Amino acid sequence: EVQLVESGGNLVQPGGSLRLSCAASGFTFSSSAMSWVRQAPGKGLEWVSSIYTYSSTTYYADSVKGRFTISTDNAKNTLYLQMDSLKSEDTAVYYCTKGFWVIDYWGKGTLVTVSS
Repeated sequence: EVQLVESGGNLVQPGGSLRLSCAASGFTFSSSAMSWVRQAPGKGLEWVSSIYTYSSTTYYADSVKGRFTISTDNAKNTLYLQMDSLKSEDTAVYYCTKGFWVIDYWGKGTLVTVSS
């Protein structure tokens, strides 16, 4: 059974940093594509970033490029999202997902609130 469990969401001030983690199990993490997708309050889903775990090739939405960094620890089957220079518009539930062009599994999400 595929499981994706996010952690690390919190309340942070504008300009601050957070690191999200996603513990993955039930599939071969080291040969997968993984993504972060977010949903702001009252808005639709927004793709944030993706990574091919076997090559560490990364992709970012323009809205987060230069501020967010996606990475993995394949030995721990864990996906990360380092978020720096956070803005109020980054407030959202962040979902860890398996896949890139086609997403087939979702975690339950972790809430990030950027506010002073």
